[in-house]
Order: sequence, then structure tokens, then C-alpha cells
Amino acid sequence: MRVGILGGGQLGRMIALAGYPLGLRFRCLEPSREAPMGHLSALVLGHYDDPVALDRFAEGLDVITYEFENVPVQSARRLARHTPVYPPPDALEIAQDRLAEKRCFQELGIDTAPFARVDSRDDLEAAIDDVGLPAILKTRRFGYDGKGQAVIRDAGDVVAAWNALGGNHLVLEGFVAFRRELSVLAARGRPGEVVCYPLVQNEHRGGILRLSRAPAPDLAPGEQAEAERIVHAVLDRLEYVGLLAIELFELVGLDGRIRLLANEMAPRVHNSGHWTIEGARTSQFENHLRAVVGWPLGPTTPHGCSAMVNLIGRAPAEAAVLAIPGAYLHLYGKAPRPGRKVGHITVCAPDHAQLEALLARVRPLVADRDDPSAGPSLTA
Repeated sequence: MRVGILGGGQLGRMIALAGYPLGLRFRCLEPSREAPMGHLSALVLGHYDDPVALDRFAEGLDVITYEFENVPVQSARRLARHTPVYPPPDALEIAQDRLAEKRCFQELGIDTAPFARVDSRDDLEAAIDDVGLPAILKTRRFGYDGKGQAVIRDAGDVVAAWNALGGNHLVLEGFVAFRRELSVLAARGRPGEVVCYPLVQNEHRGGILRLSRAPAPDLAPGEQAEAERIVHAVLDRLEYVGLLAIELFELVGLDGRIRLLANEMAPRVHNSGHWTIEGARTSQFENHLRAVVGWPLGPTTPHGCSAMVNLIGRAPAEAAVLAIPGAYLHLYGKAPRPGRKVGHITVCAPDHAQLEALLARVRPLVADRDDPSAGPSLTA
């Protein structure tokens, strides 16, 4: 079976690596000749909105998917007229727009931070009155890894935030006092069956994911079930096929009860699921492929406890990482560059205590390689 992937980054690379043992063949459409996936897949060079490139890419494919959410929806719909495209373009369209995404959550009875649409300076003033401060002004589209955002802590920040982002279609989101950030990943197959992975605890700095732990430690009773309720509702509403990730905020009420608020969703395999390659019976990448080609989904049971450490800027010496028992190194074939994800390390252990001991050995190797003054990027 021939699978097409829109995008040739590291996520596409890991999808292909999961698919080759299953006998799948791959082709990707990508504007850059240096894309990580070009090392191991047929590569069609072209832009995602180029009809000639799209037609060349699609010829002879059995199914098409994507590895990032900024594929033009019109291109996905064009391809879907001739070849199945999963996740469906309608789901892609909602996930590309933070306002549409929030409204989708709202319609499904899923809690979010307070938010308001902003299309003008007057809208921004009205949104601040409605949502309150502090808040974050965000572009509705194309924001990732902390890009396209401006924090408004008080009235003195409004002008700078508007000058930075004004003129775009925006959304203002209120701050929430969350205890930690979590994510839930699930795959839905063509017939509608769903499998969910354990909740993951994530730590960000500078808008970039630095560390994920799975399963998330110290979950409250019913917390995993609530996360699965949230992701099931979205999957079914969108008639989704493939892997979906939803980022969540965990809040603790005055009564001590735990609440989960949906932040954003990603209609693709996700950085916080990289641990599943070594840490789960079926990786997120394999289950995404099983879903989009119409095969049965695999079990998501974890092998003990795992952590995923992003490598930002530059990678450490391979031998230093591989000398740590239970550590697995993944390099993406990307040139070093400040702020760039060039690889990740997965650490696996039987329990959380042993996992933390191994992370303590990884920590000195993964200070921000592009900014030594920043110190280690992992927290205990």
C-alpha cells in the first residue's frame, strides 16, 4: 500500500519508520530538498498549494495523511476528491483556527479558558473587559512553539501586544491558574473504534515542549477517564480518522477537585507522544498508520514509565546518551539551529522513581545546546 504524507519533517520521518516494517511505502510532498523525510522516502518537491505538484504527488497513492496542521485545507480537499485523506479536511480546518477550535470544545461541553474573538483594536478592548487580565493575545492561525502570541499582564501591555499582532485575525484567551499541563492522545480508526494512551505530563519553556512524562504521575481518580471522555467527544464529532492530541490544563478547585480544561488540539501525531516508540506496545505513529489505512488499532499499554526529552538547538554526543541504560536517541537529520528541535531522547524505566534517577543522568547532557547560559532544560 502506498501512503502519501503532506510534509517532510521529523513527524513524517517517524511515521515512515513505523510503516516500513508493516510493508507500507511512502511518498511525501515537501518544499525543501533538505527535509528529514527526504532521507528515506520518495520526495516530490513542491508547495502545498501548487496544483501541479499536488497531482504529481497523489498519482498512484492509496491514502494521504499529513504531518503538520498548516496544510492548506483547499489542497487537502482537492486531494480528497480522488484519494482518501485522513484526518478529514473538515477536522483540519477546525484545528487550524484557534477560535473555531475553542468553539468546537464549547459546543461539546468541554471546558476551556475564557476567550473572545478579536478583529480590531476596539474588539481587543471589549475582549479585555469580557475576559479580564492577565490574558494572552494569539493569532488564530499558524502559531506553534510559542509563536504568534503576546502576553497582556496589565493595561500597559495592550499597545505593544496590538502592535505585534494587530491586523491578523486574533483571539484573546484568559489566564488560568493551572497546576500542570497534560496531553491526551488517541487514535480513531475508519470504522470508529478508538484507543487512548495514558495521560502525559508536559513541561514547556520558551513556548517549546522540553519534557514529557508518561503515564503522568499522581493522577486523581477518574482523571484519565475524563480525559478520554474529552478526546472521544472530539473524535466522534469530527468523524476523525488517525491520531489526535489534545493539550489540557489541570486545575485544582478550592474544594480540592481536579478539573481538566482543553487548550488546543493537534490533528496529527504529536511531540508529547514520541515516548510511545519505545514506551508503549504500539507507538502513536503505527496506530496513526493503522487508522488511516483501515487496519485494526494496536494496544496502547505502556511498558512501565517513560520520559521524552526534546533536543533543542544541538544534539549531545551520541555515545554519552547511549551510555545511559534505558535511554534511546532519535536524531532527525536536521542542521543545528537555535530553537530548533533536532532530536529527542526517550528514557524508559519500570517505575517513576527509577525513571527520575535516569533523567538525572540525562539532565547534564541536555542543557539548551544553543544557549548554555540558560542551564538545564529539565526540571526535577
